[in-house]
Amino acid sequence: MSELRQRSTATSKSSNGPDKEPNSRQHSGNDETDQDRSISVLDIIRVIVTLLIACGGLSYYMTSFESVLWGYRPWYTRWPVVKQWVQGPVTLTPSQLSLYNGTDTNLPLYVAVNGTVFDVSANRMIYGPGGSYNFFAGRDATRAFVTGCFKEDLTNDMRGVEIMFLPVEDIEEEGVTSAEKKIRREKELRAARGRVEATVNRWSGFFANHAKYFEAGRVVVEDGGVEEEPWPLCENAQKQRPKRSAMVEKA
Repeated sequence: MSELRQRSTATSKSSNGPDKEPNSRQHSGNDETDQDRSISVLDIIRVIVTLLIACGGLSYYMTSFESVLWGYRPWYTRWPVVKQWVQGPVTLTPSQLSLYNGTDTNLPLYVAVNGTVFDVSANRMIYGPGGSYNFFAGRDATRAFVTGCFKEDLTNDMRGVEIMFLPVEDIEEEGVTSAEKKIRREKELRAARGRVEATVNRWSGFFANHAKYFEAGRVVVEDGGVEEEPWPLCENAQKQRPKRSAMVEKA
């Protein structure tokens, strides 16, 4: 009887032993799996961060040490733009605008195109005193941007500037009635005004989309600021006008 009891006890221990052992191994295996997963996530994060740093460094080098985003510079990353945004847009008369020509280093450097003021302080070497384009600073010289007369046309008076794109009637055309000439003239006038508008928009876009410049406000016209007589067309613009004879010969 004692032998039978010993055998049954041994059998029960041996049967219970294997049941407990797999459970402990299973828990151990789960812990190792969780650990592997956490390490994999950390590895992925490390790789991503490394790639971002490498990409930013390469961008900084390729853009001549100016940008870590391959030339993309959001406005909120540029302190002068943020400062202007906080202060709000400026509203200046032409006489007030003239103070922002770079002579006072405590003031920003402004250039205006078609009534919009742009801050060009980042390029004082060009627009500041002694710079090659200082004559544009502190004024709205939209007319000069169109005609190219940087001495005579430093004004925002655009009246009559479209004439530079109209042909000079240097010949007498046969077989063309006065009514046909009038209709043709109206079409050419609309096209000329379109060219003026496109040129102004191109220059406005140049300053608005420039990496270093930004819009600062508007220019308001003073009372009596517009002359009674339109601004005369400068000599250089007159020379650029096409001739009707050349147009007829080409046709």
